[in-house]
Amino acid sequence: MTLSAAGYDLTPLSEAEVAEKAADLTPEERRILLDHGTEHPFCGTLLDNKQTGDYHCRLCDLPLFSSNAKFDSGTGWPSFFQPFDPDHIRYLEDSSLGMARTEIRCPRCDSHLGHVFPDGPPPTGQRYCLNSVAMVFHPREPQ
Repeated sequence: MTLSAAGYDLTPLSEAEVAEKAADLTPEERRILLDHGTEHPFCGTLLDNKQTGDYHCRLCDLPLFSSNAKFDSGTGWPSFFQPFDPDHIRYLEDSSLGMARTEIRCPRCDSHLGHVFPDGPPPTGQRYCLNSVAMVFHPREPQ
């Protein structure tokens, strides 16, 4: 078992485990999570969410981002300046649209989450641009 600094199991799921978890996905969720698609801007259900809580991977429930790191980027997708835990994001170079981008995926189930860009706010300067469909929000009481 591989644990993140935050104490979560990052052991990659088997193909059979991913298939079992993906069985109840909608066609749109499958297109984005498994086939590396992108939802249309300004239509995601989590874009305007202002509640306190954490955003988890829709497929395997690994915490990805905290509401404390969410900001309005004006791009039409939920945006964050840092992940819940650095080990909870996997980075891959993506040149699929004829430009160099960095794709982000869940390190446990390999679901496509979105992309990260170097034009975010302080303190990191990063903009993690996520598909709402790739996440599930878990509210928590403000501390």
